[in-house]
Amino acid sequence: MAETGTITRRERLRLETTAEIKQVALQLMASGGPGAITLRAIARQMGMTPNAIYGYFATRDDLVTTLVNDVYTSLADAVEAAVASVPVTDPGRRIQAWGHAYRSWVFANIEGFRLVYGDAVPGYVPPAGGAAPEAELRFCKSLTELAAAAWPNAEHLYADSDFQWSDFDPALLDEVRPHLPGLPPAAVALALRIWGHLHGLVILEIHGHLRGGTKTMDKLFREELIQLVRSLGLPAPG
Repeated sequence: MAETGTITRRERLRLETTAEIKQVALQLMASGGPGAITLRAIARQMGMTPNAIYGYFATRDDLVTTLVNDVYTSLADAVEAAVASVPVTDPGRRIQAWGHAYRSWVFANIEGFRLVYGDAVPGYVPPAGGAAPEAELRFCKSLTELAAAAWPNAEHLYADSDFQWSDFDPALLDEVRPHLPGLPPAAVALALRIWGHLHGLVILEIHGHLRGGTKTMDKLFREELIQLVRSLGLPAPG
């Protein structure tokens, strides 16, 4: 009998097989696009019977939902850890840390990134509330906290903003407003713009659209972060 806190051999094998199924799914997507993710194709690749793989994931959509949740959890962990390494008294450097962690994570997890930000998996229907509600909201919350820290310096730049609370997803507001009760709608919009600003540059790099323009993407991204921080009225170290 296994001791409390340990796992049995059977449980360990199940965890290992589950991890392999997810890895093979991403490999199939890399070679054949999102539509290549099927339980039968994964079973064939792993030498399993279709019936056996259904014991791990009842449907293809269950597998995709698990993959999406894994991706968002990994991404949220990465940016949160990076920001936590910088003092809260230095919002400019925290934004830079978030941006660099985001880009580094993307290039270490390209297929996961493409799964959530690329072409949709054909026919996939996420569960009610989304495929990764908690992890995705953690990611959004980390950005909103950065915008909140920068807001005292940036507020005067957005005096003419006409954003209302009704402009945002209720689930995001349920996560953000209790935690940051004094934050105005314009600051939430600022958080989304910060992400869009950096995400757009990463997307161009991922798809190779900047290869003909620069050989030093690291430098371009670093300078973009510095200018972003300065545009918020914050000092940005080089």
